[in-house]
Amino acid sequence: MTTTKTKSVLRLLIAGCIAGLVSTAPLANEAVITNSFYPYKTETPGFKGLEPGMVINQNNVAQFKEIIDPAFYGFIEKGWTSITVGETTTFDLHPNYVEATRVALGDVALGDQVGEINGWQAGRPFPQEPDANDPRAGEKLAWNYKYGYNWGDSAAIYPFYWKYRDMDSGKVERTIKFNFHFLNYKGRVIQEPTPEITPNPSDLFRAIYVQVLDPADVRNTQLLIHRAADDLKRDNSWLYLGFQRRVRRLATGQVTDAFLGSDLMIEDFEGYNGRISDMDWTYKGTRYMLMPFYNHNDLTLDSETHSDSDGYQVVSFSGQGGCFPNITWQLRKVHEVESVPVDESHPLSKRVHFMDTQTFTIPRTVSYDRKGSLWKTFTIGQAHPDHHLPKNEGTGVSIDDSFSMIDVQASHCTTGQFKGQVDPEMSPPSMFNVQHLRATGS
Repeated sequence: MTTTKTKSVLRLLIAGCIAGLVSTAPLANEAVITNSFYPYKTETPGFKGLEPGMVINQNNVAQFKEIIDPAFYGFIEKGWTSITVGETTTFDLHPNYVEATRVALGDVALGDQVGEINGWQAGRPFPQEPDANDPRAGEKLAWNYKYGYNWGDSAAIYPFYWKYRDMDSGKVERTIKFNFHFLNYKGRVIQEPTPEITPNPSDLFRAIYVQVLDPADVRNTQLLIHRAADDLKRDNSWLYLGFQRRVRRLATGQVTDAFLGSDLMIEDFEGYNGRISDMDWTYKGTRYMLMPFYNHNDLTLDSETHSDSDGYQVVSFSGQGGCFPNITWQLRKVHEVESVPVDESHPLSKRVHFMDTQTFTIPRTVSYDRKGSLWKTFTIGQAHPDHHLPKNEGTGVSIDDSFSMIDVQASHCTTGQFKGQVDPEMSPPSMFNVQHLRATGS
């Protein structure tokens, strides 16, 4: 028989357990936030023999094999390029994005099928450390990228220079000058209106607008991409061809064609520019790796070409064929995620993405052809916003600042030199519609 005294003791024990859970939950949640957004708060990563300022080349690369992705390791081993090591620094995202993540912590969940997510409003949907035993861990990391703070609420690369290069001769075959614009309709945390732009009759999550400025034969070619909030809906994309003076809708398969004859697909933009539901995602592990993060203003920049009237200079390139940006690389915490196309007719068998855990940008991607052979590797240099243009300071945006897409099989590359600007006035919502394509093209 349970006595009154025993019942009282049980009540005290239960109350104590509940109080303990209540008091420790906020601490546990804050630990998740700190681990996700401030991975270098208490400890700077290190590796035996690695020092800031040193150069890793074909003579010493073997000792650093563990911290370089296999494709880039092969480039160094061949003597095509080298890595200058920089000090690991924190790339803190904007506090509003961090707070949006904190508020929603535990409220976001995957749906029954790939491409479904519930409870997300803004911030990083899954800030918890990935679990190797979770079969959907890779999918959660893909959502962290899609809903990441890449370019913030809106931004522009204005201007943006692409060079097509023969990797054997080093000859620059073609230079195209673009403007790229990005706009988030939902999940907005800084630029008004927040948390979303209304009205939004098509229920869009994001839009991308591209305009070619030079050369004359492709001038005023324009690309518009609308990405629905519902990931199971296909993107709507339009292309305006200046020489035809008409807008046409892009077929689904065209996002995996060479864009304007470059080494990039539209699907390659920013590391991955597609739906979560278009891929099967697999988490492969987390480790420290050298990644292309740096302070733009501290580099030796390209003083000969593309210098703006305000004195801004772009990143310079060298190495085999002039295909490698002259930047520094940091030892950073990285998630390796594999994406395999659901569509069997896709030109790739898989991509391997190396996602930076603090920013959830994708600075390194390695792509394999249908036979499983190495085909292309993509490097997107990340510049700290506080060591870039004055207007980018304090935005918390990890600035895409240089790129190199190398087609290993064709011995060819396309390189990108950026002037990234986090400025809402440069990307108004009125820019991201089909009427704007026609008006600008006429």
